[in-house]
Amino acid sequence: MDHSLDKIDIAILNHLQKNGRAQRNTIAEIVHLSVPSVSERMRKLEERGLIQSYAALLDSKKFDFDITAFIFVEVDGSKNYPKFVERVVKEPEVLECHSITGDGSHVLKVRTRNTESFEKFLSNIQSWDGVKRTRSNIVLSSFKETRELPIEKSVETNKSN
Repeated sequence: MDHSLDKIDIAILNHLQKNGRAQRNTIAEIVHLSVPSVSERMRKLEERGLIQSYAALLDSKKFDFDITAFIFVEVDGSKNYPKFVERVVKEPEVLECHSITGDGSHVLKVRTRNTESFEKFLSNIQSWDGVKRTRSNIVLSSFKETRELPIEKSVETNKSN
C-alpha cells in the first residue's frame, strides 16, 4: 500500500492526529511551508482518503457515561449476520463493532451511563435474532485510548518492500 508520503505529509498528519483543530498557519510554521502549500497538501491527503474526518473527542465521564464495556457476541450463522450489523450500527451506545476470530463472532465497545443502563442494553442485544451468546467485560480503568496511528511504521514498511 504505497501512500507516497514524504516527511512533510507525515508531520502534517501526526500534528492533525494530536490536534485536529490546528490552524493551517500553525501547521505551516511547524513544517516550514506556506499556508497555501499546507492547505493544498491537506486537500490532497483528504482526497486520497488518508484523512477521513475531523472530530472532537469528548470526555465520557463528564457526560455521565461511567460504564465502558467490551461485549463479545456470538451470532449464529451468516443468515443473521447482516441484520446484526445493521442493528448494531444504529445503537448509539456502541462506539465500535468488530468482526473477530476466537471467542464469539463480534466484539462491541460500548459506553453507558451506569450498571442499570448497561444491563438493559445487554438484555436488548441478547433479544436480537441470531444472538446465541454474549460475554461482557466491564472496564475498571483505562490507561491508553487513542485513534492515533504510528504512520511512520507504515511508511518504513512500504519503503523496505
